[in-house]
Amino acid sequence: MKANKTLFAGALGIFLVLLTVTFFGQNALAADNENHVTSLNGGAGLLLEPKCMDATEVISEMAQTLNLDLDALNKDDEASKLVMANVKQELKIRDEASSKANVLGYLYKDCGGEILERKDGWTKLRSGNVIGWAKDEYLLFGEEAETLANDAGKKVATVDAELLRVRKECMGTADVTGLLMEGERVDVLDKDVSDGWVCIDFNGQDGYVAASFVTVTFQIDAGETVEELKARQKREKESKRNVKYGEYTVDADTTLLLAALIHCEAGGEPYEGQVAVGAVVMNRVRSAAYPDTIHGVIYASGQFTPAMSGKVNRVYESGKIYESCIKAAEEALSGVSNVGDLTHFRRNNGREGLVIGNHVFY
Repeated sequence: MKANKTLFAGALGIFLVLLTVTFFGQNALAADNENHVTSLNGGAGLLLEPKCMDATEVISEMAQTLNLDLDALNKDDEASKLVMANVKQELKIRDEASSKANVLGYLYKDCGGEILERKDGWTKLRSGNVIGWAKDEYLLFGEEAETLANDAGKKVATVDAELLRVRKECMGTADVTGLLMEGERVDVLDKDVSDGWVCIDFNGQDGYVAASFVTVTFQIDAGETVEELKARQKREKESKRNVKYGEYTVDADTTLLLAALIHCEAGGEPYEGQVAVGAVVMNRVRSAAYPDTIHGVIYASGQFTPAMSGKVNRVYESGKIYESCIKAAEEALSGVSNVGDLTHFRRNNGREGLVIGNHVFY
């Protein structure tokens, strides 16, 4: 890839020189140019042709001549900007490249961002609303960052229409299994589908929506500013009504919040799968690599799609939570875990892990 970029850059340099000559010496060279161009086969000759295309077309034509993949080059550029946190605990983001500088925010396990600048063993990055410096020894770059991002991140479809039909098959005449509201987000499943359709996880089952009514993005967890952290902690403190549940003392509202998440993520799963989702949340609460509250874990940026889209809030506020999900939340809060210390799950896509119902836990 580096060799291709060097070759492309050299060819582009030739193009700019030749284009300058053409522009400033057009009158003097016009007569000779026409004959000279016709004697050449592609390459620079194509660039000097009087009826020439715009710069984008020229570059595209050059890429074909040099057998370059522009999309691959662009993707490589994007990948080179990716950075991922490589920590078991929180990573402090500072306002300067110094361990003594002020803390602006935090990155947690599986958080990623965009590289803005690098110097002296430090990287300036953007992750969510956090922009600042972190030490390179606590970060992953290049292929290592891509591998972690692909493992921790996921494709999400955001609904652009006021109401969107979810169908059983990828065709306009297929039965409708449900509706999605504007702004709602659902996980995208990597399955072969007909052009113009997207396969999604809809209540634990495969669903299909028209691609023209959704925006698909790849998302990874983002950092948290100091102000965002303080605001979250304040909301949690104000909402507490403590009730004792085995291993943890939590407020009743938090119990229902966990139940609402289980309802959204595993409402259609067997009870064992519902307990497993609750256990994943509690495993994260126990882990130093994640926020230390249920609320903080559930609403961590990029982690639980129903929480990001507001669906968890709607289910929680409606009070229409399956009794089995409330029971599963209480079991998870009491310390029960049927997934050991695992902290991730997703729709079973063939990856290695503990399979329960339609989910794989890892």
